[in-house]
Amino acid sequence: MPSSADSASANDKVSVPFPAMNFNYDVIVVGAGHAGSEAALVSARMGAKTALVTIPESHIAAMPCNPSVGGIAKSHLVFELDALGGEIGRNADYTGVQFRVLNTSRGPAVQANRVQCDKKAYSRRMQAIIHDTKNLTLIRDEIVGLSIRKDRITGVRTKSGNELISKCVVLTPGTFVRGRIHVGDWSEPGGGNHTPSADPIGADLEKLGFRMARLKTGTPPRIKKDSIDYSKMERQDGIVPAPFFSWEVRKHAGMFHMEHSDGDQSQKDALFHVEQCISDKSPWIPGSDQMPCYLTRTTERTHAVVHDNLKRSSLYGGFITGTGVRYCPSFEDKVVKFPDKTSHHVFIEPEGRETDLVYPNGISNSLPRDVQADLVHSIPGMETAEIVEWAYAIEYDFVDPTELKASLESKRIEGLFFGGQINGTTGYEEAAALGFMAGVNAAFNAAGKPDLIFDRGEAYIGVMIDDLVTRGVKEPYRMFTSRAERRLILRQDNARYRMFEHARTIGVVDPEMIKQTERYEIEIDDEIARLHKVREGGVPLRNILAGPLKKYSDMPSHVVLDKEVIEQIEIRIKYDGYIQQELREARRVRAMDHVIIPDDLDYWVLNGLKHESKEVLSKIRPQNIGQASRISGIRPSDIALLHVHIEQRRRMKEGTR
Repeated sequence: MPSSADSASANDKVSVPFPAMNFNYDVIVVGAGHAGSEAALVSARMGAKTALVTIPESHIAAMPCNPSVGGIAKSHLVFELDALGGEIGRNADYTGVQFRVLNTSRGPAVQANRVQCDKKAYSRRMQAIIHDTKNLTLIRDEIVGLSIRKDRITGVRTKSGNELISKCVVLTPGTFVRGRIHVGDWSEPGGGNHTPSADPIGADLEKLGFRMARLKTGTPPRIKKDSIDYSKMERQDGIVPAPFFSWEVRKHAGMFHMEHSDGDQSQKDALFHVEQCISDKSPWIPGSDQMPCYLTRTTERTHAVVHDNLKRSSLYGGFITGTGVRYCPSFEDKVVKFPDKTSHHVFIEPEGRETDLVYPNGISNSLPRDVQADLVHSIPGMETAEIVEWAYAIEYDFVDPTELKASLESKRIEGLFFGGQINGTTGYEEAAALGFMAGVNAAFNAAGKPDLIFDRGEAYIGVMIDDLVTRGVKEPYRMFTSRAERRLILRQDNARYRMFEHARTIGVVDPEMIKQTERYEIEIDDEIARLHKVREGGVPLRNILAGPLKKYSDMPSHVVLDKEVIEQIEIRIKYDGYIQQELREARRVRAMDHVIIPDDLDYWVLNGLKHESKEVLSKIRPQNIGQASRISGIRPSDIALLHVHIEQRRRMKEGTR
């Protein structure tokens, strides 16, 4: 792998229109959505000579659905990515128009940041970051096939007739693989967001033997914001000062003058504009001038409109075969599957500062246009709403993720990695996390270095990838806190500490953040130790702080510490017993994950395994005992037998029977 300096001199800040030259790369990333952007950025930042192939460029990191980042469990992924050097958290903070924290009345394990973003600014900023990244070449072209030699990827073939050569390829085509748009009984090929589908790459994957199936997602209509009567809705404002995802923006928050202090805020904003040079990378003061959202509800009339026209829906009219998102259903599904509900929430969310469109979150559907109009006009506050863009459903191909290793590399073709919705997921955050990890491991693979794999006890990213490659998907996969067995130790607030060693391994995080995290960890440990020793009325301060409603500031001898340090001290002390219990269980599970299953193990010759167990183990080919134990249908007795067989093989190999 070339050094950063060598690569930078060759192709810094290059955008290559098709036809492109037949460049040689370490890593080629196909598709520039949320997965592709993260994959390309981290690969290039790690020093790999990287190409990002996409068309059109204006749709880089586009937000064709809800323009928001975060939410329950999804925010954990964003915090983990920020701690590792990903871009999604920074991008959301710099382009956010409303900031909130969900579940504030509950414990820290399930609290979640959520940012409503300006969709145009979000994409523009990611484009600017990509253009300014060393070692990264942007190629405007379409990939029509993969080049394979002896079960190893060697590059990709483009629509313009060129072959791009590389050591590794990361596929991140989103919902574009044989995508099809549905509105009522009308449909046409398309990948969403007014872009064509990627049919050739789908045919190529199928020809190579990949197991593929269909999934479905959708989006609501877009409404002209000035055509809505907001007086009939409940206003929801953001939090000031804004809670940010990214270390970078939190670090500069004081400079942004976001605290409610004395003085003319307009003068402070003007000062910031002069000093900070507003640009695509920082279009406004992060967290400033937040835009409100509004809440309304569907009515019995709304539900009647759907019932009366159900057969005209693409979903219920038999036009769609793909499986939809159970936890984020279309409005038709809500009406059919929850018949006792006479009303559902509809959140009116801004799409940005420069657009007159709003996003009515909660009424995604695939109904004909005339029915959509009746549906929208039956909702309080939207009686005269003007629909600018119609709702649609999109059906697309994905690759069975059990075809992948935990590194997200294909088991079938060496050097070929998959990231994002092609893996069977839904959501920008899931896509970004998968793209980032695929990019990291592709860069490591190209350099001849070992894979980076997280286990379930150290990251939500590890939980998601293990779920995908071990259990597969029958519906679009969405992250939930309930999926994580160790969620008390996998909080969003401690992501930078959990990810610290991995961040150093990847090597793209700001060195200042690394130093600060090391310093914070020492301060946290030292202060917790002090609180154990110092007593008040014969009782250790640690015990007093562990009590309900007690704050660190209540301690009679507290010291001046950073807010983030104090937060960690309070959480670690108050939840210490539960945290230690989860850490012990995580270590036990991790021990099973360290028992590697030989790649050449033939399950069919193992006596004692049921036929069904042999079948599923041969299909998924788990990489370790821990992964095998999490496969649906595998019994504890199967795991015990596998463990014995692996130990016998080890002893025979070492000659120590």
